[in-house]
Amino acid sequence: MQTETIFPFVQTWFLIPLNILPHLFLPVKSIVPFKSCSGAFNVEKFPNPVDDLDVFLRQNHACCTYPVQNLVNHSRSIQPMAVSGDSVLVRSLIAKNITRVWQRNGFLSTKNVTEVGFYTVGRLEKKGRVGVRAALQVGSEDVKKLEGNFGFDVVSEGELKEKGFLGMRKTKLVCTIGPACCSVEDLEKLAAGGMNVARLNMCHNAREWHLDVIKKIRRLNEEKGFCVSVMIDTEGSQIHVVDHGAPSTVKAEEGSVWLFTAEQFDGLRPFTVQANYEGFSEGIEVGDILVIDGGMASFEVIEKVGNALCCKCTDPGLFLPRAKFSFWRDGKLVERNYRLPTLSPKDWADIEFGISEGVDFISLSFANNADSISELKNYLSTKSSRCIRVLAKIESLESLQNLEEIVEASDGIMVARGDLGVEVPLEQIPTVQEEITQVCRELNKPVIVASQLLESMVEYPTPTRAEVADVSEAVRQFADALMLSGESAIGSYGQKALAVLRMASSRMELWSREENKHILHQRQLGVSLPDRIAEQICNCAVEMANNLGVDAIFVYTKHGHMASLLARNSPYPPIFAFTNNSDTQMALNLQWGVFRLLVDLSYDMEDETPTIPNPTAFQAIQVKKFD
Repeated sequence: MQTETIFPFVQTWFLIPLNILPHLFLPVKSIVPFKSCSGAFNVEKFPNPVDDLDVFLRQNHACCTYPVQNLVNHSRSIQPMAVSGDSVLVRSLIAKNITRVWQRNGFLSTKNVTEVGFYTVGRLEKKGRVGVRAALQVGSEDVKKLEGNFGFDVVSEGELKEKGFLGMRKTKLVCTIGPACCSVEDLEKLAAGGMNVARLNMCHNAREWHLDVIKKIRRLNEEKGFCVSVMIDTEGSQIHVVDHGAPSTVKAEEGSVWLFTAEQFDGLRPFTVQANYEGFSEGIEVGDILVIDGGMASFEVIEKVGNALCCKCTDPGLFLPRAKFSFWRDGKLVERNYRLPTLSPKDWADIEFGISEGVDFISLSFANNADSISELKNYLSTKSSRCIRVLAKIESLESLQNLEEIVEASDGIMVARGDLGVEVPLEQIPTVQEEITQVCRELNKPVIVASQLLESMVEYPTPTRAEVADVSEAVRQFADALMLSGESAIGSYGQKALAVLRMASSRMELWSREENKHILHQRQLGVSLPDRIAEQICNCAVEMANNLGVDAIFVYTKHGHMASLLARNSPYPPIFAFTNNSDTQMALNLQWGVFRLLVDLSYDMEDETPTIPNPTAFQAIQVKKFD
């Protein structure tokens, strides 16, 4: 795991007495992102924020942190800061010299200053001053430049203004893009409806089609203020029905006899199904049961004809093009996919396409062990200038057996319940899902719960109550993201399905927060000492945020590591992650409760480049006037 280079706690914590640790994070109350620079003090009177703020603070008796100055003589500053109502709490933990503290420490004018420990409490008395209801801050860097909306998407901004901080939806939403939602208008409606990540399934459609969708999403992000990430999903190696491009399903009647063969032919033949793998019948015996798509239809093998299987339908039903095969004998799965490579030549071509188009995530299908993930990540590191995150799809018994090593090797996990349900008994799916979710949170990796969340909405405008309960259960388990598949890709009610996910997620988050007010969801990391230190810092921050009732948490992060450590503890307030890395900004779209802002940071105390005074540039937070 990467340690945040801009977060110097690892370098300095050992020098700080333990009795100050409880004071490292301070409570704050509400922030609202905005786009103008009308901020923490009267900008008209003080046109030069850095120089004038120094004078402004001195005139108004702002605090100076001399008790802490002698702790460490370090080249960078760490300045947790908090504002609560009309009170101001300001503190600088580490600073090289007192002059720089004055320029980088202040935020609001204060009077009647009283020292309390290592921070100062003041009260705003002057009318017209800006009162900021802000957040608990973890780490600190100076913000050099803030322009536009800092990558804070218009959907989150609108939700924040409408519902407030604690009402913001923390569970992220992924939509599979398909023929039913690929127009600019439909994509815009999905983005406005809360889509955080657009998933492109490389099993379907030509690369030209996917390229067109990616361009539309990028244009919407740029022109409309959205921040939707792009994920491609590799086909993977799996035995399935060949897709002939037929739009309709195939129906098998009970007692009908079908031929399953790997022989290649054009078009559709009656009662004949073509498999994609020549050796699909190897090791199969007469009497074995062939199951289509986890139970959509079932057949008994009555005869082997060369490499083909003659089967009798025992369970009538429908199966789509690309329907999956599984074979069962005496109630046990006959494993077949291990014979195939994880990444096929087509997958490698799709990955090259993803690299060239700058996608944010690559989801690796049938990742049965850590080796295939490491192979792909090594390849990406040499071929791509961007940091493309690799997600592993858990959809086989073998991947379950190697779950921890897969989670550790990947950048995130997708619980592909549809394919997983082909190999795992139905009654075990709920417990398997919860186990995967828990392992991901323990190992600090985002997890997506996918497949058939609102399956009925492919055809109907409202979900079943059981489906809503299923969605709520995934939210209760703190899944980072929920994913729509056919509901959005080919369904008639994709936007309604997304609205159901959004509303059900928000409602369950509210209930869970109220129900578990006194529970801190801490999970111990079994990793290196630097990560353990960062983990404890974030645990402390989340505990204080929950106990003190703050409305938001600020964190500076380059690679997203510190933001993810905060998120894994499921804090009540949202986490605002400030980063100067656009790859990190897009990757955090899959992180529970994290709202990312793209800024330009200064790391050097000696850098004379004009900076907006820390903490977290008042441009990034909407303020309200005191009466």
